[in-house]
Parts: sequence; C-alpha cells; structure tokens
Amino acid sequence: MPTPSSLIIDTDPGVDDAFAILLALSSKECDVRAVTASYGNVALDKTFVNARRIVALAGRTDIPVAAGAARPLVHVQAEVAPEWHGADGLGMQSSGFPEPGPADPRPALDLMVSVLRESSVPVTIVCLGPMTNTALLLAAHPELTPRIGRIVAMGGALGMGNTRGAGEFNVYADPEAAHRVLTQPEVPVTLVPLDLTMNCTADDQWLETLSQAGPRCATLVRTAALYREATRERYNLDAIALHDMLAMLEAIRPGTLRTTPHRVNVACTLGPGRGMTVPDRRPDASGPLVDIALDTEGEVVLADALRYLSTLG
Repeated sequence: MPTPSSLIIDTDPGVDDAFAILLALSSKECDVRAVTASYGNVALDKTFVNARRIVALAGRTDIPVAAGAARPLVHVQAEVAPEWHGADGLGMQSSGFPEPGPADPRPALDLMVSVLRESSVPVTIVCLGPMTNTALLLAAHPELTPRIGRIVAMGGALGMGNTRGAGEFNVYADPEAAHRVLTQPEVPVTLVPLDLTMNCTADDQWLETLSQAGPRCATLVRTAALYREATRERYNLDAIALHDMLAMLEAIRPGTLRTTPHRVNVACTLGPGRGMTVPDRRPDASGPLVDIALDTEGEVVLADALRYLSTLG
C-alpha cells in the first residue's frame, strides 16, 4: 500500500474532526492538498466555516477548502449531533478560533477532481464524516479512480452502533453513499469502526498535556469539554474517543492500525437496522474486500497523536 504523500480530507467538523485535521496539518509525512466539507455533525453552513477556522488555526489558509454535499444522496438526514459537538460544531468554542480562511469557490467535487488530475502521486481520500462527497466522486468520475491510492474512512460498527438505530453515525447519515464506497472494487478502502475507536480513548491527562503544549493546542482542547461531558453521561467513561484522529493516523502512516479484510454491505433499509455495516464472512462470498481496522497499540497511537499535535504549539 503506497505511503500517502498527498491527502484530500473530506470532513464534517465536528470536535474529533478538528483533532484529526490539525493532526494532519502538523505532520510532515503528508501533503494536505484540499479539505472538503459536508453536512454531518451539524449543517453544511457550519461545517464549511469550521473547516476554514481549523486550517486558519494551523496557519494553513493556503490549503483550499470547498463546500460539498448539503444532504445525503437519497433520504433526508435523520440525526445530527449538537449534544456532542455543540450547535456550532466546535463544542461552542468557535469564537476562540481565528476568522475563517478563504472559501474556495468551486464545489467540493470540482476541487477533488482538480487535485486528482494535477497530482503526480496517488492521493489518499480521508473520509471523516458521511461519505456523500466521495461517493459522488466515484460515481461521476470513474476515470480518476486510478489516481486514488486508497480511501480511509472513519465509520461503521461491527457491534453496537451509536445512533437511534444500530448504525454508526457517519454511515447512518448516508447509508447509500457508504454502500457505494464500501462495495466498489476500484479503490482500496480501510474502514476504522467504533469497535476500535471506542477502545482507544484519550483521558484527561492526555488532554491536559496537549493543552499545555501551546495556545493553539489549548484552543483545540477547549472544544472537547462538551464532548467529554456527553461521553460521561452516555457511557460513564472518563475519557473520550477521538474517532477521526485514529483514521487520520492510519492515513498518514499506513499500518498504524491492524486490519482484517472483510466483504461489507451496508443496510439501506428504512427500519431499525438502517446504517448497519454487515460483514459477509461466508467463505464463498464474492465482492471487494474492505480492510477493517480492529486492533492497534492504543498507548503508542495516542502518544504518536500527542507528539504530532503538540508541534502546533
């Protein structure tokens, strides 16, 4: 699998998205070529501004940020997450961020296409929210799939989901898009599900250490306060799962997470199973394999993330 020297980050910021994006921007091991926003944790008008605030916090307003899908492919989005991310998407801390960087006037799809056409190396697409933008790219521009090194997506759950049904939030937001991405044979996919992210959590000491690394890090950590309270209330857990951060680490350094290949289908029904990611373990099953990240060295991963993010100061 190629080392991802070039990234497109497709995101719906989102507290854990902010940690993931800033981790990528702090890394010298990758080149973030574009950030594309979609609806998700909050509506597109907020996620688009948040993405631009995050790149501004990193001092990287040179990176183009474009707005993409405002809704799922087929059905209206059934659930948003203000109780986790705040009405502003950044834990009600958006006023502490710099003014948003410039908005790229192109639709997200056009920006993604431009990056792929211009890149001399394979590009990794990192999906941190609903997979709508990426599904549209794959459907509208199949000729560009050879230019995509792989897709790394945070989403899904082989066990318990975290929405009103059985699905994980990102997949539940647009199961049709997720099914399109996870069942296509052209581009390798690594899926980072709740089964892993809920077992690799950052405690108060980790957050405090990061906060002390500098004012930018302190701004980032402040976004997590509401998220921490919601985690305590729902899971009785005194630590937070920064789901998207794990996916970003795998995108930057392939092999950080240990994966198991499975064929995966997504339930696109309208019942309580909507959004479930269902592995097909039959020995005679057909279809493309998805590398599902189910294990890692948690302490090492968190130490690496802390090391990256602390360089922001």
